[in-house]
Amino acid sequence: MDKIKIFSPATVANVSCGFDALGFALNNVGDEMIFEKTGTKGVTISNIEGANLPYAIKHNAAGVVALAMLNQTKADIGIDIQLIKKVKPGSGLGSSASSAAGAAFAVNELLEKPFTRLELVEFARIGERVACGSPIADNVAAVIYGGFILVKSYHPLTIVKLPVPKELMVTIIHPQIEVRTEDARNVLQPAIPIADAVRQAANLAGFISSLYTSDYKLLSKSLVDVIAEPYRKGLIPHFDTVKTAGLQNGALGVGISGSGPSIFALSKGEDTAEKVSNAIREVYQNTTIDFKMYTSAINQQGIKIL
Repeated sequence: MDKIKIFSPATVANVSCGFDALGFALNNVGDEMIFEKTGTKGVTISNIEGANLPYAIKHNAAGVVALAMLNQTKADIGIDIQLIKKVKPGSGLGSSASSAAGAAFAVNELLEKPFTRLELVEFARIGERVACGSPIADNVAAVIYGGFILVKSYHPLTIVKLPVPKELMVTIIHPQIEVRTEDARNVLQPAIPIADAVRQAANLAGFISSLYTSDYKLLSKSLVDVIAEPYRKGLIPHFDTVKTAGLQNGALGVGISGSGPSIFALSKGEDTAEKVSNAIREVYQNTTIDFKMYTSAINQQGIKIL
């Protein structure tokens, strides 16, 4: 294989109760990327569409990942990258993770698959460090593994793929504003009261149990965030109104996607998801803020070759 085109999905991370530990991939929202072998060693980026991203390899999430993989394997080839970004940076939908994880997957294919999925996550984390300052794994693992993932540990890196209840759907509203990951982290409290830590841990455990048992009532009761949402929601216009509208129209839970500004709502079944979508859309239609809406099943495959 000398050339590959892929779809690299957008993701929702944290998922309310799983701060920096949970993530899942979206089915019909993401970026397209083209990777081609070249005769000159090293990595080039020949085209970027849809976002103002650096062409300099060491400052580009996809570029640094590809370069690291070529260096690790001492490959006697070069790689050219084209990025067609359909998820904006700063959206809270894992834009940088789509690039970083997509690069890890595609370069592995061009090199005839020398690396495991877990190793691909490690490479993709290099891109996350460049893009947002921290080598987080929740978004990139969701892109590479598909479905729901749990980052069980960083030392050593341990990823657990979780089951997906059959009827689970997600609705996303993406206000067309930017919330920088750094700003969203800066508003968090440096210490967590024991009572909040216990409550968050119990919600995470309940949520994971609900995925294995398809217990939608337990899932709904577990989608509660007492660590990040109370502080981050102030960065997202009309968050409380959107959350109320979603819950009143049947959503199992509503929360901040990643560090925002996107807001996700999980629902049981397509009909409810569309009803939730309409209710949330109505909130933002009465504002001056542009927005995009998505309704998706949970993507259980992750990256796919086009």
